[in-house]
Amino acid sequence: MPVIALPDQEWIDLVGPVGGVEMVAWDLVGEPPRRDEIALVVPPYMTSSPWERLSLLPALRVVQLLSAGYETVLPAIPAGVQLANAAGVHDASTAELAVTLALSSLRGIPEFVTAQGCSQWLPAQTRSSLADRRVLILGYGGIGVAIARRLRGFEVKITAVASRARGGDELVSSVHGVDELSTLLPDHDVVIVIVPLSAATKGLVGRDFLASMPDGALLVNVSRGKVVDTDALTEAAGSGRIRAALDVTDPEPLPADHPLWHTPGVLISPHTGGVTTAFYPRAVALLREQIAALVGDRPLLNVVNAG
Repeated sequence: MPVIALPDQEWIDLVGPVGGVEMVAWDLVGEPPRRDEIALVVPPYMTSSPWERLSLLPALRVVQLLSAGYETVLPAIPAGVQLANAAGVHDASTAELAVTLALSSLRGIPEFVTAQGCSQWLPAQTRSSLADRRVLILGYGGIGVAIARRLRGFEVKITAVASRARGGDELVSSVHGVDELSTLLPDHDVVIVIVPLSAATKGLVGRDFLASMPDGALLVNVSRGKVVDTDALTEAAGSGRIRAALDVTDPEPLPADHPLWHTPGVLISPHTGGVTTAFYPRAVALLREQIAALVGDRPLLNVVNAG
């Protein structure tokens, strides 16, 4: 009977019994229980785990992440072991935050919060509306589609961009390729970035990218901090030419003395895109499906390597 290692007892209780397996708690830090029998490991969420400890498990077949991102884990996966991410688990939460950040920045919510702390009633002024904005979604995978679905009711014009051009869906008439960005960016008021971090996307949002955005445009980053050149963004936002709403930064956490904290027009949330009540039921459903697939010798979902 295969042994499944979950991060702690709380996760064991959440997943509940699944026929054909035993579950143990292991956070990748202490000595692994039943080390010779563990077939599937679910590492803790949002922690820097000692990935090299996966090599202690001779029967390991699968590492199932609770995150969509997997770039830091992939190099440590032992040969012959499958790595699966949590694609789909964070779609709703991250899409909600992307829209929240855009609305908050456009409508001036940070200024209102600051004024409330000073018991100050700000004079009324015309604020940007999300309605009628031209929104470009850079990264049209599961989360990108979820963002587009939520934006549909805001009376915006949506442009979708992915690594390669392809046909559209019920939300967009077509999906543009990333090679078209230089011609697309000048015509969009809001750019939402939700690409995975890779060699191709690291630093993708650099000086040329930001210079192509029109004056007053808003950059929303809910992907990974290293996708954006922080120095270039600080410079562009500091000049007052563009605004930014960021759930991720580079470096992360952002040091207390970093100028981005105090750059006008920049809104920062502390990488909270996927951490909501919506996360747990979706994660549990995925884990139960993956465990059942392992027991039934069926293909697993979301495998990102050859294994």
